[in-house]
Amino acid sequence: MATPFKTPSALSLAKLITLLIILAVVVIAYGSWFTVDQGERGVHLRNGRIVGTAAPGMGFKVPLMDKIVKISTQTHTVSYERLQAYSRDQQPATIRASVTFRVPEDKVAEVYANFKSLDLMVNRLVDRAVPTQVENIFGQYTAISAVQERVKFVLDVTNAIKEAVQGPIEISSVQIENIDFSSAYEKSVEDRMRAEVEVQTQKQNLEKERVSAQIAVTKAQADAIKSRAEALAQNKDLIELTKAEKWNGELPSTMLPNSTLPFFDTKK
Repeated sequence: MATPFKTPSALSLAKLITLLIILAVVVIAYGSWFTVDQGERGVHLRNGRIVGTAAPGMGFKVPLMDKIVKISTQTHTVSYERLQAYSRDQQPATIRASVTFRVPEDKVAEVYANFKSLDLMVNRLVDRAVPTQVENIFGQYTAISAVQERVKFVLDVTNAIKEAVQGPIEISSVQIENIDFSSAYEKSVEDRMRAEVEVQTQKQNLEKERVSAQIAVTKAQADAIKSRAEALAQNKDLIELTKAEKWNGELPSTMLPNSTLPFFDTKK
């Protein structure tokens, strides 16, 4: 019995079907597995609905039905270069700040459900809160106190931002990297500081002169005492003269037998 003859078109169709079957098997097999890197968590979606989360490593999903959206759980920092604010004494300033944050591992599903991505979450939560809170807190300080009490100022800003940002985010720190005032204000501060330095220098110089003068007086008094002591030691009559100079002219009311009058030696 003769073998049926296959036309070229039939052979091409069979090869195409075989190729499609192989491709489908590869796609299904490849699409059944996923990996999540360390520092990430996966949000497991099935037909668009959250069915769970995936830890770092390899996992299985239903092909063509499941999808894994990866959310970073690492620490991130967002910077704000030119925040405008006024101090309590109405001094304008440009502030550079940064906020460091992370998404807790158990909050990745909430991030996706409410914001779809990390960037959108930052835009809606952090970017809106930071300028407002920095401006509010800076307005509670004078320009000079914001600089002198820098640590307290940063702490107040940090607490205000943490309180304002409510969501699946953990703010670890806020940094105020720089505060720029107007050129006129900075010049006035420099002039005031220079004047204060000059006043302190003058006070130090006056105190130095006062101490030097006191030392000179003390030294002169010491020299005078030394000279008088030497003179008294060399001239005993000067001792008697000194006694006489200090005598008030009154004789003692009671005298012992055989005693002499004051300052008069009867033996001479």
